[in-house]
Amino acid sequence: MLATHNAHKLREFERLLPGIELVPLPEGIELPPEVGDTFAANALPKARAAAQATGAVAIADDSGIEAEALGGAPGVRSARFAGPDATDAENLARLRAEAPAGSRLRYVCVIAHVRPDGSEQLFEGRCEGRLSPEARGSRGFGYDPVFLPDDLPHGRTMAELEDAEKDAISHRGRAARALLDSLREG
Repeated sequence: MLATHNAHKLREFERLLPGIELVPLPEGIELPPEVGDTFAANALPKARAAAQATGAVAIADDSGIEAEALGGAPGVRSARFAGPDATDAENLARLRAEAPAGSRLRYVCVIAHVRPDGSEQLFEGRCEGRLSPEARGSRGFGYDPVFLPDDLPHGRTMAELEDAEKDAISHRGRAARALLDSLREG
């Protein structure tokens, strides 16, 4: 059970977790609000709620971007950085206004894996990079047009990468591979 009603997130996780059958959270099941101070504190309650409501193994994630120049902000508030109903463009504009080009950025993702028996595991993935002086690319979403990953020497933003390239280095891809490794071991 993937603790989301978001079809885009379901497709992304299906790509990141090949061989794992994922089912979206049934309509009518509410997830707790993201009010935690860490990515884990937001992911775990969602996975717990999904596992409890469905009796199935559940996964949930929380992710965001941390800017070194802003003391780690926006962090868990990445989707609401420019306000509670902010668009991706508004959040991106605020980041660019407050952090200097070239400053260090980090994408972080935590995936919570919860079984109906109550056992829980967390898997974290990170992608280090820097803030591009200009927004480039039309793929991806959120902060991708200004995120220059350290893993690529040719200076493309995350929004300029094909899905397979992004999945290989992204925070969510790394967390998903850690989850897969754990499932294969156990």
